Amino acid sequence: MDTGLTGKRAIICAASKGLGRACAMALAREGVDVVITARTVGPLESAAAEIRAATGVTVTAVAGDITTEAGRAAALAACPEPDILVNNAGGPPPGDFRNWEREDWIRALDANMLTPIFLIRAVVDGMCARKFGRIVNITSGSVKSPIATLGMSNGARAGLTGFVAGLARQVASHNVTINGLLPGPFLTDRLRSNMQAAADRLGRPIDELIAERGRASPAGRVGDPDEFGAACAFLCAASSGYIVGQNLLLDGGAFNSMMG
Repeated sequence: MDTGLTGKRAIICAASKGLGRACAMALAREGVDVVITARTVGPLESAAAEIRAATGVTVTAVAGDITTEAGRAAALAACPEPDILVNNAGGPPPGDFRNWEREDWIRALDANMLTPIFLIRAVVDGMCARKFGRIVNITSGSVKSPIATLGMSNGARAGLTGFVAGLARQVASHNVTINGLLPGPFLTDRLRSNMQAAADRLGRPIDELIAERGRASPAGRVGDPDEFGAACAFLCAASSGYIVGQNLLLDGGAFNSMMG
């Protein structure tokens, strides 16, 4: 399909690897000039070079912590009038809520709720004025089906989802959409790292554990990050302006519900 995105500009957060990188590559393939952010310079520059070589678009790498004011300012300085914003950040650690202090909760809220809100605030009025904007928040399947050990993630991401539910309806008439992408397990470096730790602990092959994780979903496998990127490009397409305030779950059917 023709997404109508050629020549648009995007900011994609946490895009040096994993799902953020997949979204950046998918948008670049549609002719979008992208600004990608991440904390670590080496992997970020490597991702930028790969996307640039594969697509020929302008790719700007901005190293920094997007959860800080300085990190957000740097990204916005590189692309002050984005047509597309993809919010993304790693989730807080698992654990028992009895062990979490106020500072732990604040870090989780800063990364997974407040940073996306501040970035949206910085760009949404300009999008409305230009009569085009696509904002995609990468959250988690736990927004629909909470995971007991991920209480901070459940709470912070659900807070963002609730905020967006109201704002999305306020800006939709300006051809600005805000939607969520909710991943289940995808074959990213983070999943491999977690599975490797489990494999080492259990004395089993990592590929065996990944296959077992995949069999937990009706699809019988874990997701390919390219599939996630394609879903992001679809939500950002010019023809997707009637998709407003939705949360698209990509988990291979693991969440069992008639109503999504």
